[in-house]
Amino acid sequence: MGRLSLVNNEQGAVVVGGGPAGSSCAFELAKRGVDVSVLEEHKEIGVPSHCAGHMSIRSLRSLGLYPLPEGIVENMFSAANFYSPKGTKFSIRLANPVTCAVNRSLFDRYLADKARAAGAHYFLKSRVESLIIEGDFVKGVNVVQEGNLQTHAVFAKMVIDAEGISSRLLHQSGLSPLDGDKLVYAVEAEVENIKDVQEHTVEVYLGKNYAPGFYCWLMPIMNGTAKVGLATNRGNPKQFLDRLMRQHPVASKQLRNAKVKSMTFHAIPLGGPIQKAYRNGFLAVGDCASQVKPTTGGGVIFSITCAKIAAEVAAKAVEKPDLSEGFLHSYQKRLMNSIGFDVEVMLGARHVLDRFSDEKIDGALRFAAKTDLGDALRNVEEIDFQGRTLLSMLRKPAAFATIIYVASMYLLQKCKG
Repeated sequence: MGRLSLVNNEQGAVVVGGGPAGSSCAFELAKRGVDVSVLEEHKEIGVPSHCAGHMSIRSLRSLGLYPLPEGIVENMFSAANFYSPKGTKFSIRLANPVTCAVNRSLFDRYLADKARAAGAHYFLKSRVESLIIEGDFVKGVNVVQEGNLQTHAVFAKMVIDAEGISSRLLHQSGLSPLDGDKLVYAVEAEVENIKDVQEHTVEVYLGKNYAPGFYCWLMPIMNGTAKVGLATNRGNPKQFLDRLMRQHPVASKQLRNAKVKSMTFHAIPLGGPIQKAYRNGFLAVGDCASQVKPTTGGGVIFSITCAKIAAEVAAKAVEKPDLSEGFLHSYQKRLMNSIGFDVEVMLGARHVLDRFSDEKIDGALRFAAKTDLGDALRNVEEIDFQGRTLLSMLRKPAAFATIIYVASMYLLQKCKG
């Protein structure tokens, strides 16, 4: 965790960023015998925290990450309430806890500890300024460590870009950047003194008046606090959060006396994975490659899933050695085979939701409540790979009827528009 000692020594792989994608990739590389170093610009792993940490228990388990060590899980959820801008409520009560809230700082450190135990080297306060590109191949990175103005050239057979939403290196690599039109800007606050909120229930507030282009959420934590947040594709997210807490017919009652303890801001890409996340000697994973669910904005599970694939491909590339695009193309193919169908379904759902007026949202929630959709969803466990969930739901009359109703409203609104 100290100062760079790898100058002029070619690494098997360098990972830029110590978040979930970077640490998961480093763990898988180290496990396969690749000499890997992680360069993290901040002084601590997991700080600042960049998301609410709401994750699927099933997905964590399938990735070998559940159960988590004591203290990381802050709460478990087996229910969700959805509210229209008018306060219409639709509830889902699940048979068992399906999701959990995790402390993202502790979660990120846990992943980093796993990677270090497998043999990965971590260098904190190490900001990657640029890629080293020679003969159309990425050959390493130029790094500046805090307190030392000298730039260090760190060479590697493979560079894994897990830098997050900034995607500076993605630009430098020559790959297509994130779609700025598909970004939403989020704010999250940790609050105390909430009222009328059930301990194991997530609250979701919909409507363009409070979160245009996305939604608002409240997740209670076991210690009596809650995480409250939203994202928007226009305006100031903090102003929308203030409006939610003061004016929403339900949230204002729950949060009227809430005290904000902390607040963070971050962007979320909702455009689906970039079309090409590889070039000679270079792979991109996580937020910088837009490996995020377009419906909910959750990126941790998709990022770790894609990071595991990236590490497998990179390890084979280093071993051959063949760092060419022709070999690394299998990364893109495999990640799309893994998440592509579900992403396409979620992009379609996002397209529909973005075009619904607040009145249509209210009508959809009323219809869902009347058709007993909540009962039909009672045994749902898969919430990350939502295309597969949708296919399974089509066999349930209430879910099928709701989907037809929503699709009809969308087509009617589109025809009128």
